[in-house]
Amino acid sequence: MLEKIHKGLVVSCQALENEPLHSPFIMGRMALAAEHGGAVGIRANTAADLYEIKRNVKLPVIGIVKQDYSDSKVYITPTIKEVEELVFAGAEMIATDATKRKRPGENDLQTFFTEVKQKFPQQLLMADIATVGEAFFAQELGFDCVSTTLVGYTVETAGQKVYDHDFQLLKEMIANVNIPVVAEGNILTPEMAKRCLELGAHAVVVGGAITRPQTITRRFAETMKGPDPQSMTWICK
Repeated sequence: MLEKIHKGLVVSCQALENEPLHSPFIMGRMALAAEHGGAVGIRANTAADLYEIKRNVKLPVIGIVKQDYSDSKVYITPTIKEVEELVFAGAEMIATDATKRKRPGENDLQTFFTEVKQKFPQQLLMADIATVGEAFFAQELGFDCVSTTLVGYTVETAGQKVYDHDFQLLKEMIANVNIPVVAEGNILTPEMAKRCLELGAHAVVVGGAITRPQTITRRFAETMKGPDPQSMTWICK
């Protein structure tokens, strides 16, 4: 699978329950549109969406399950239960939060990784991380690749974006680990995606800029807004 997505675009086709496009059928068609546009892979949330996507496209799928637990802030494939759902749905690769945060049940990443590998030794695993240290630890554990998915979503990286300072964090990860590094998170333009590849990213995952029309519309609408009328009063005086 890593060969198939190398230097290509993976499109994240996701819609949560509170979003207008929430539907396995719609995500399946979204994935088909992405395939027609040149995507080399899909990232999908939930087994139901994954089943439908695989009915529509022949691209490899990175599967996740976003699940909230009251005792943990980890919500991307947090337990073995979600892993099992994705394995049986046929995910070629499964992504999981691989930050240093405690998992549900006070579990840690090493224990979780060992449990997954014991039960599904052939399953490819992607580590969604936020720091260079987490990327290195994921490599040490035996993850097949790392992704910058969670930059800005942890206490240590609050306010950061993966594209800050010409993707400096991405550069550092690529320089410090030997496994593939996938660029993901707030990559909003084709030029940004191309830059990630130029810097050595194995592949690029883009979601909201392609498959979330409400956020795309919001970017347009907010950019098009004129200045606050009150701030213009000085012009009239």
